[in-house]
Amino acid sequence: MAENTKRSLFGLHGIFGVLISIVGLLAILITLMLMVIVVQRHAAVKPYDPTAIRDIHNVKMIDVNNKQFAFIDAEKKDK
Repeated sequence: MAENTKRSLFGLHGIFGVLISIVGLLAILITLMLMVIVVQRHAAVKPYDPTAIRDIHNVKMIDVNNKQFAFIDAEKKDK
């Protein structure tokens, strides 16, 4: 049987490939964490007011009048 002479420690299947996968996973992790921070800051600054829905039993799944039951930002409600 012939010996595999095409192996390389620094090829895509070696250390270099492992480093690429680790850096890629860390980049995905950092991106998702930054997106979470942005969403949480937005929710803390502009919360919605759930009291805009007066009676949940009057809301139908498909109805033109559902716009009056939509969630309203707390800042818009005060104005």
